[in-house]
Amino acid sequence: MAWQRLGQAGWFGTVAMVAALAACTPQPPVEPTLKPIARPETPPAPPPVVAKPTSQKSAKLRSYFHQIQQAQLSQGLLRRDGGGQDTPFSAGMLVRNFEQIAFYNEYNATLTGRGDKSPMRRWERPVRMEVVFGDGVPPSERARDEASIKKYAARLAATTQHSVSVGGKPNFMVIVAGEDDRSDALALAAKRIPGVTAESLAALGDLRRDTYCVVAAYAGGADPNIYTAAVAVIRAENPSLMRLSCIHEELAQGLGLANDSPTARPSIFNDDDEFALLTRHDELLLKMLYDPRLHAGMTAEEATPVAREIANELLGGPV
Repeated sequence: MAWQRLGQAGWFGTVAMVAALAACTPQPPVEPTLKPIARPETPPAPPPVVAKPTSQKSAKLRSYFHQIQQAQLSQGLLRRDGGGQDTPFSAGMLVRNFEQIAFYNEYNATLTGRGDKSPMRRWERPVRMEVVFGDGVPPSERARDEASIKKYAARLAATTQHSVSVGGKPNFMVIVAGEDDRSDALALAAKRIPGVTAESLAALGDLRRDTYCVVAAYAGGADPNIYTAAVAVIRAENPSLMRLSCIHEELAQGLGLANDSPTARPSIFNDDDEFALLTRHDELLLKMLYDPRLHAGMTAEEATPVAREIANELLGGPV
């Protein structure tokens, strides 16, 4: 019994000794345990943009426009060089073209005929564009068109020295839509752009087959010659170059160069489609339109002497 007690005591003594030795041995620091933080719920990814299938009417129109572009290119039309030695123009020609393009309207209010002579019109407020696409426009085409419009808006701003950009509260809507979804895009424009109503956009909803694109500008303020809103419609059925050509022409016309002239060359403001993109001649017309020596509401007779002065400065030589 004594041995067992001694042995038991010895066992307990050994345990105590080990515990004491453990207490004297430095222990590694214990990593603090943090309370796990609940991760925020990840919002579901937006559904990918997928173009809706187009109708047979839209598909036929797309094929028709493609054939037109191919035919024009085969004839040397839709030039992208901005003009050259084969298209010289003088200061006098520039003034005459400016009068025809800036003081006449291409269409009447219902787009059923030619417009009449009018005072000079332009923007005084900054132009803020918004691009709206129809549901049938594929994502790749949307990205390309939006990039083209942003780049062109910057070019227009640099040329006119007037504020033109994409973004902000819009007053100039650029619609790229096809036959199947143009009406929805126009309804959105009537809600988004102040001074634009569904009734005023009705003519843009029913375009003739040979109308590739169109723009309507509005003067909703106290001065009927100062633009306050605009809506451009570019048919999504247009092939790439014709669509870019529409962007160049309609956005420039929406700034105040509202007419076309058969004598303007090199110019996109000419129905012969020789040039697809804004030319040097056209840039000079925009410079003249937004020159501070001219103002909205001037008649052609009032503006022409000043326009001659400006053209001489831009090109030099007798008018």
